[in-house]
Parts: sequence; C-alpha cells; structure tokens
Amino acid sequence: MFTAAGSLVAAIWAALHLRTLLLAVVTFLFLADYFKSRRPKNYPPGPRRLPFIGNLLQLDMEKPHLAVQQLVKKYGNVISLDFGIMSSVIVSGLPLIKEAFTHLEENFMSRPQFPMQKDVFNKNGLIFSSGQTWKEQRRFALMTLRNFGLGKKSIEQRIQEEAQHLVGVIKEEEGQPFDPHFKINKAVSNIICSITFGERFEYHDSQFQELLRLMDKATSLTSSKMVRLYNIFPWIMKHLPGSHQTTLDTWRQLKSYVSDIVENHRRDWNPDEPRDFIDAFLTEMTKHPDKTTTSFNEESLICSTLDLFFAGTETTSTTLRWALLYMTLYPEVQEKVQAEIDRVIGQEKQPSLTDRDSMPYTNAVVHEVQRMANIVPLNVPREVTVDTTLAGFYLPKGTMLHTNLTALHRDPKEWATPDIFNPEHFLENGEFKKREFFLPFSMGKRACLGEQLARSELFIFFTALVQKFTFKPPANEKLSLKSRFGITVSPVSHRLCAVPRL
Repeated sequence: MFTAAGSLVAAIWAALHLRTLLLAVVTFLFLADYFKSRRPKNYPPGPRRLPFIGNLLQLDMEKPHLAVQQLVKKYGNVISLDFGIMSSVIVSGLPLIKEAFTHLEENFMSRPQFPMQKDVFNKNGLIFSSGQTWKEQRRFALMTLRNFGLGKKSIEQRIQEEAQHLVGVIKEEEGQPFDPHFKINKAVSNIICSITFGERFEYHDSQFQELLRLMDKATSLTSSKMVRLYNIFPWIMKHLPGSHQTTLDTWRQLKSYVSDIVENHRRDWNPDEPRDFIDAFLTEMTKHPDKTTTSFNEESLICSTLDLFFAGTETTSTTLRWALLYMTLYPEVQEKVQAEIDRVIGQEKQPSLTDRDSMPYTNAVVHEVQRMANIVPLNVPREVTVDTTLAGFYLPKGTMLHTNLTALHRDPKEWATPDIFNPEHFLENGEFKKREFFLPFSMGKRACLGEQLARSELFIFFTALVQKFTFKPPANEKLSLKSRFGITVSPVSHRLCAVPRL
C-alpha cells in the first residue's frame, strides 16, 4: 500500500516536473522571440505580428503580393511585415526604390539566408550568394556569357534557330488544343543550355525532359506551406515528412544532374579551348589552387550553373506563356501585332532584333505582358548589411528588404488602366515609349544579369510565334488569367489552339 502511494506521488512529482520544464521552455521561447523582434525606435509601421509565425496568417499566401497592397494603403510606402521569424521591410514607390538601390545600395547588397536555400546552396552560386563570393561569381558569369555570345550576333542566330524549332513542334499540333508549358520551356532553356552546357537538347530527350520537370516541381513547391514552416522551424520540420522534404530532394536531384554534366565535361575538357560556361569555370578553378581564399570550387560551379540554368529558363518561358495567353484573351491586340509583323517583316523572313525599332506595337505588347504578368512581384529579397536609415525609418542590420514591384507596375497615377492589359501604356504618338515605372529586371548592381538575353528572347520568340500562328481558346474551354504562386507567378495549367496562318 505504501509502495503504491509512493509510486503515485513519484509519478505526480515527475509529471509536475515535466509540465514545469515544458512551461519553462515555452516561456523562454516566447521571451526570446519577443526580445528578438522588439521594434527599435523609428522602425517602419506594420500590422501586429504573432510569435514565431509573424504576419503569415494575415496574408493570403496564394497571392501575398496582392495582400501587401492593402497594407501599403494603410501604413505607407515603408512597412514592416514579418514572414515567419524573418523581420522584413517592404519598400514601395519609385523614389524610395531608387534611393535604396542607388545611394544606399552598398547597405543592401546581400541576400537573406532562408533555411531551405542554405541547405541547398549554402551561400554559393549567383542568386543567393553575398559578399566576395557574389562579386567573384557575377563578374566571372558576365565575362563568360559575353565570351559565349551574349550581346553578339551569334546568340541572336541561336535564338532564331530555336524559334524555328519551336514553331515546328507547335505546327505538329495542327491547330488542336495543347498545353504550351513545356514546349516553350524547352525552347527557352536550350538557349541557356547552349551557353552553360555547350549543347542544345532535342525536345524528346529524356534527360532534358526530366531536368525541366524537376525544375518546374522545385519552382512550384518552394513557396508551399510546408516549406514556409520549414523556414520558420527547421530544427523540427527536418524530422517530419511533407512537401518540404520533396522540395529538398528535388533540388538535390537538380544539383546531381548538373554534377553529372560537370563530370562528363571533365573527361574531354581542354583548358585552351573552352566550349561553354562549365569549361571556362573548370579552367578558372585551376588558377585558384588555394580553395580557402576563393569561391571557384566544385560546389560553387554546380550552384552557379544551376542558377544560370534556372534563371535563364524559368523567367523568360513563364513570361512567354503569359504572352500567348494574353494574345488568346485579347484577339484584337493579336490582330494588330500580326498586321505590324506582316507590314514590317512579312510571313517568310525570320524576326531579328534589328526589326524591333520598326515594330513599336509588338514591342509595346511584350512590355505590357511583363508589366501585367509581374512574375517576381516583390523582387528577389535583399538583406540590410549595416544599420541604415531609409525615408526616416531605422532598418537594423539583418532585416530583409523587399521592393514592391506590384505597386510600381499597377500605380494608378502612372498607368492609364493599371489593372487592364493595354499596350498603349508603352506607346506615344505611335512610337514606343520607355517607362520609368517599369522595373521587371530590378535595378542597381544586383539587377538581373541576363536582362539583355531575356529581352532578345522575348522579342524573337514572341514575334516568330505570332507571325506563324493565331492563338485561340479551345472550343468549350474558358481561359482565365488565374495564376500559380511559386518562385515566379505563372499561369495555371491551360490549353491553347495554335491555328497556322495562311
């Protein structure tokens, strides 16, 4: 009896101890979160945040860039908004964006490190690297891209040839409904593949198809709820199943594919005759035998190559998919583009960059697609590297900085019909008009390094397709402008009919 009573007392005492311990841990975590996220004086205003998850519950994470616009109306052009445990500030308005990325840009040159990105890239590559690594890799990438044709006639000819391949595979559909997604992906990807891997792939190549399938999977999953939870609670989430594990595995498979391509290059690599970006990087690695003082190493080669492949494929192909969808939904615009094509280059001549200045309407349409599609609506984030004052607000070191391109591209004071597709936004007296409030490639030293290539691809691919086909909705299928939010904002899966023009 006494033994039983003693055991009961011991059990109660143990339970109390466990509850006390749990209470202490929870209290400590809440206090740590509170002190970590206490707002300093003159910190930008914003909605009240919740412990650990920040403002995530206050945003529609399917369209966070649209939810942000309501907060901008309430709090102004510099607002604080926490995505999980990451303290972030969103800057709206062209004057402030210019201030941040010109006069104060040295304070905003780094990229924030999310747990997911850290696990995959570990501060390597071109997109999410910072400091000396970023300077070395960007300088080398720009030089190498130029050496392999960027800005030269040779790259334009490559785009023209690939446009003809794309026209050919779409012609095989014979005007029947088809999903343009991967056909466009393959064509656009082949341009950057020819620079990075030294070859273009046939559209039916199984390795190429798998590479693009993995990239699309990674793009859509990286903004999933489970990945957001992983970025908040990585120490817990890495032990749990879910789409975050699939995302990590997908990125690892992509890196493995690139690693295999690098190994194949090594077998017949000639340092004196580089064929592509990988060869040039391998040669550069031999110039830096001390790997502790440079970013030219194996892991950096894989990450930089994957960055080029991803950025050179995803953004341009997504914009082209939006372009064909807009043409289908705005047939009167498509007719005007075709009339200009017929007048300036005709039905047989291949579109070239020299035609662009003579085709203001087509050029305006391409720009209006970029404005409306707005595929990277909050820009690629930066990180504050030193305590900084912007517009009178104090931004502590370590704060994540977003620039609100949605507010810029939909500013009712700047655009006549901000929410309606209207190529006239980029025309004045029949001539093409550049717009200061148009920043799809960002600005400053960390602006998109592939801007010139992307602009060339968009014009040639788009013009070649609308020259040869009229894009129409399938019978009994209603098309919409609904989007899928991932690393980029892309159209939801849809089918089109490409009717050959006589």
